[in-house]
Amino acid sequence: MSDIAKIVGDRIRILRNEKGLTLEELGDRAGINATHLGRLERGEKSATVDSLEKIVNALEISFEHLFKYIQPSTENTDNTALSILINKLSTLSVHDQKLLLPLIDDLFKLMKHKA
Repeated sequence: MSDIAKIVGDRIRILRNEKGLTLEELGDRAGINATHLGRLERGEKSATVDSLEKIVNALEISFEHLFKYIQPSTENTDNTALSILINKLSTLSVHDQKLLLPLIDDLFKLMKHKA
């Protein structure tokens, strides 16, 4: 499936987890089969606009909030991993994000020495 389907699916999963909902609970609220919702979250299927509308309503968020950290690629590069990292980091408090910075710096140093 497309990279955007994976990125949107990851964002849906993050938001569902933030709300403390299981796949079944969100599926019930949205009127979407939990199996299908799982496929959407894994990026195995692309969500229709109608499905996205049901999901944002069930999560009690806006479309803007759903797509907040999803950036279109301006180059012919694969930004899927970057978008997923941004999604995950955005769920952390600013304090926790700052705590991760030195760890990320250390990882970069290790990767440079490895190359």
